[in-house]
Amino acid sequence: MALFFRLIGKDSQQDALRESTAALRSSGYHHDVFEVQPDDFRSIPGTPFAYWTGPGVRSAFKNSKSVKSQGITVASGASSKDDERFLRLAWEREIDDSKFPFLAKGGKFSPYYATVYLRINWQNDGEEIKIFVEEYRRGRGFSPHWTAALLNAHLYFRPGLTWPRRTNGLSFRALPEGCVFGDKGPAVFVEGDDPQKLLALCAISNSEPFGILVSVRLARTELAQSFEVGLIQQTPLPTLTRDQTVILSALARRAWSTQRMLATVDETSPAFLLPVALITHLGDYDPLSTDARLAEIQAEIDEIAMQLYRFVDADRNAALGPPGMAADDDSEGFEDDDESEDEDVADAIDQSYGLLSWAIGVAFGRFDWRLATGEREAPPEPDPFDPLPAKSPGMLPEGATPFHDHSGILVDDQGHPHDLARLIEEVLTRVEADVPADVRRWLQRDFFPLHLKQYSKSRRKAPIYWPLSTISGSYTLWLYYPSLTSQTLYTAVNDFVEPKLKQVSRDAATLRDKGAARTRDDEKAFEALQALELELIELRDTLLDIAPAYRPNHDDGVQITAAPLWPLFRHKPWQKVLKDTWAKLEKGDYDWAHLAMSYWPDRVREKCKTDKSLAIAHDLEDLYEPAPTTEGGKKKKKGSGA
Repeated sequence: MALFFRLIGKDSQQDALRESTAALRSSGYHHDVFEVQPDDFRSIPGTPFAYWTGPGVRSAFKNSKSVKSQGITVASGASSKDDERFLRLAWEREIDDSKFPFLAKGGKFSPYYATVYLRINWQNDGEEIKIFVEEYRRGRGFSPHWTAALLNAHLYFRPGLTWPRRTNGLSFRALPEGCVFGDKGPAVFVEGDDPQKLLALCAISNSEPFGILVSVRLARTELAQSFEVGLIQQTPLPTLTRDQTVILSALARRAWSTQRMLATVDETSPAFLLPVALITHLGDYDPLSTDARLAEIQAEIDEIAMQLYRFVDADRNAALGPPGMAADDDSEGFEDDDESEDEDVADAIDQSYGLLSWAIGVAFGRFDWRLATGEREAPPEPDPFDPLPAKSPGMLPEGATPFHDHSGILVDDQGHPHDLARLIEEVLTRVEADVPADVRRWLQRDFFPLHLKQYSKSRRKAPIYWPLSTISGSYTLWLYYPSLTSQTLYTAVNDFVEPKLKQVSRDAATLRDKGAARTRDDEKAFEALQALELELIELRDTLLDIAPAYRPNHDDGVQITAAPLWPLFRHKPWQKVLKDTWAKLEKGDYDWAHLAMSYWPDRVREKCKTDKSLAIAHDLEDLYEPAPTTEGGKKKKKGSGA
């Protein structure tokens, strides 16, 4: 036997050692002193120097089979090598088809349930991304086969569990059927895709004992590391009886449902129903008790897991340290790289903004107000592994009559039949919600920055309500991204800007004709009308200048689709993003985009001759000219003889 002293995390290791040795002499015990047979370290894969573990923990590695040895598949997934090209946020592609399936790609700590926000371009069984990855790897001197980056594609679309590989805390959650999983969001599968077995496994893998066993492999007491596939594969897992599987799966299902409830008020989530201010009408939203309910469920799971692993309190205490012990302060910075810039949007959105944003969605025909009035019942909760819907249950069903009929364009123009501010007020009145004092002012000054923040995740910015304004912002057209077509800008000019310009011109002419009879107020109104007239002419001319080549395609995503319109956005941060995007489009950085083909067809077609993935993106494979090869299969150098 050997004695080990735990000094990690102590303010003064010298004082801590003195205290431990003194206690050992006087009583024979101290919570930071461990007596371990060094040979016992070999029972743990990798032989970590985990001296703090109790005998029950070491016994688990000896007596329990590992995850991998129980017929459970643990696998890494896809890395696109160009997320900007191949990934989209869910609301950029709200179409129920197989072209852009959902992608589980890591994220923040969230056990049992986490919203899947991303989609991946997998058209024609991923043909374009596979060819791109092959060329990407070939250009860097690696084996060119796509399977080296799009790992385990044969497992995609199966129901399972997933977890963020790099985050502060290990958290397994349901992976719905029909999803691709990423390299930073590995996945777990069971034979036969049995949902009950998956939920029971989710309960065990989120339990305290499982976390302790993982931390032992990391040779540290806190969970702030990279949770690699091999680490999970080699973690001991108890063999469950049928009754134990039933009990644990029921607990995990309750935890999943409780976590999912929080997403029903997030309008960017596939689980969205209604904003916080209205969802209480449904009677099943209670965020105040969520933490308590989850803690109760987790405590029950932990107790069962402790018994299954045959842990005792001494094993738990030894692994986690004495009460009040601080973990090392090096756990920061382990959030998933693609999520680290995101804020917890659900917490940042207050009730008033959420309600007004929802009302805008109702006005555009996005959300269904009837859920709030009781005219439509909320759909039943899905099962954890059901395929994710293209549209959330809170959205207006296909074929249903919208709140307001429109062409995808609303306007900030008092008195206009498509005036957005008035429509917001009408929506709030219909659902018997309080109407703020100055909706128009809020719409003009506050809404878009908050909307941009809410609809930006995983380093993608994808607002769906677009304010195109005159230079002073005195007149604004609101375009709805999902409704964009090649005719939208012409409609904006013909149905909105031109009629407004004629009205302003008439009003200005009336005041002009009054001549010297104009009052002081008339003069101010005349000057304002003249300024607005000039701004409307500029807006009209800009739209007409852009319209002929503007061919929006939702496969390109929001940012590229909005880029040609950058001069008409007045929110400076967003305008800069779009201006930079447009510059890259002009330069040729995004020639995979359909919009690039609309503006620079000759350049794109020429590239398609030598870039197969581009040719596939534009459905021009007939243009692709494979480089000639020698008899041995290697490419000939240009200019070489036959």
